[in-house]
Amino acid sequence: MYSLPNLLTISRIVVIPLIFLSVYTKCMFFNYMAGILFIAASITDYFDGKLARDRGEVSAFGRLLDPIADKLLVATALVVILAKPGMIHEISYIPVFVILCRELLVSGLREFLREVNVGLPVTRLAKWKTGFQMTALAMILFKGWWIWANIGECLLWIAGVLTFITGYQYFEKSLEYIKNENKAKDTKVGTKANVQSKEKITHKAAKNKKTATKAKK
Repeated sequence: MYSLPNLLTISRIVVIPLIFLSVYTKCMFFNYMAGILFIAASITDYFDGKLARDRGEVSAFGRLLDPIADKLLVATALVVILAKPGMIHEISYIPVFVILCRELLVSGLREFLREVNVGLPVTRLAKWKTGFQMTALAMILFKGWWIWANIGECLLWIAGVLTFITGYQYFEKSLEYIKNENKAKDTKVGTKANVQSKEKITHKAAKNKKTATKAKK
């Protein structure tokens, strides 16, 4: 549980309240500190998984906590840029809304599919989405320093588009599983009905044969 990869994951959760507290201050130092902490936490997201695989320290605790830490980190950054006035233009609330909805959707789908032992692997496009998303949020958190925030807002829209596409892809995979399950269930019901029908016919034929034999006697 207390391996280096797991400690990196835990550290990602520990800095989340510090990032959120930047909402309550107008001091640029704390704003930049929130951006630095977010970047550092985003980097640990890459290294904790890599170290766990390289060192053979993949654990159930890590698999459970890692996606939770990711979602908490992203959700906190999104809340911060929404809560602090002037961080992003109002029209950019759209990709923020899309990202939040997608995170909830995918979490629900993963939980549902996990119950039936079906995995929902991360696609290459989803990895690109994560890259744009983390870069955009980091730049926006540095609002007021050079033009990073404006570039970050553009990247946020790209991340929003990729988020919508990947969310739809995951939803489509889940629907495909449900359709296959319903099809298999209908086939099973149909087969059972056919067997029962044949049994009834056989039973009726045997009964008629028995009746005919008695009539001859």
